[in-house]
Amino acid sequence: MGWISTVFVHKALDAAVSLASADEDARGKLFKSVGLDPSAPVDPGAMISDGDFFGLLERIAKLDDRGRFVPVQIGASMCCDDYGAFGLAFKSAPDLLSSYARVERFGKVVTSIANFRVKQVGPSVFMEVVQGGDPRLGLRMTNELALAATMSLSQEVSSEDFFPVAVHLMTERPEVDDVYHAHFRCPVHFGADHDALEVAITAAVRPNRLSDNGMSRFFETHLDNQLSQISDRSELEQGILDQIGEALSEGVPTLAEVAGCMGMSSRTLQRRLSAEGLAYQDLVSSARKSLSEQLLRRTDYALAEIAFLTGFSDQSTFTRAFKRWHQQTPANYRRDTPV
Repeated sequence: MGWISTVFVHKALDAAVSLASADEDARGKLFKSVGLDPSAPVDPGAMISDGDFFGLLERIAKLDDRGRFVPVQIGASMCCDDYGAFGLAFKSAPDLLSSYARVERFGKVVTSIANFRVKQVGPSVFMEVVQGGDPRLGLRMTNELALAATMSLSQEVSSEDFFPVAVHLMTERPEVDDVYHAHFRCPVHFGADHDALEVAITAAVRPNRLSDNGMSRFFETHLDNQLSQISDRSELEQGILDQIGEALSEGVPTLAEVAGCMGMSSRTLQRRLSAEGLAYQDLVSSARKSLSEQLLRRTDYALAEIAFLTGFSDQSTFTRAFKRWHQQTPANYRRDTPV
């Protein structure tokens, strides 16, 4: 079971009222339907289950046609300060690409669902929602919310007016799609094979308006501590990470090899990964990242040796990957990180 911050419950019900999908009486009942007091202060650290949140969005969508637009309305209302330390880390990052890297790295501080992976393809950067295994409407709406919020935060921190290249949505085109175009201000591709915000690399590397290296490092440390307190790994995920970690010195194991070690077929393992919203390549990256951090902190191995032990073909490839994870070189990480 996953979770999501109650910030989004407050935002969802405020959006339903503003769209006239719900009145104040209905708002109170919807709060109570997920076990929350509508008069309680908003706490970014308070969570509800993902199933409860999906159900809430689905109930709002059934109120009337406007309820289906609530995710975009929520996203349009989000700002960095709504996310606490997570939002401040986004705001203080050097550039938008670094902000997106923080979302990829620390997203589970806010929710275990609708997390992102950052991909660069040619001249574009894709902020792509990692797909969960549940096909229900509430999850699709949550993915739309995540992209709409990314749009708002990108506008907030960008030093110039921000326009994406496009937004890609797996949902089918609704009869009325004005709300999507008004918020994203770019072409909207419905029925796509993924949910993603596409941004030009030139826009992604522009300095953020309020970038501050000192603050950025402070909030990264704070979020690392928060993340370490979240124990959300399933037995399957941890088992796969362990198998990959043990094999890396011999090269990156294939999914079939890991499946064999775990006593199941490749097809069964792939099905179980999909059911938990996991991607094998993401687990490989996570295992490499974790092992490289341990080796840098706890050993005196040369960087070339660490590259080999974490499954990279050479030191330069390892260094590039490590800079994507930490926005600094392995040598600087080893120097700046306590044992």
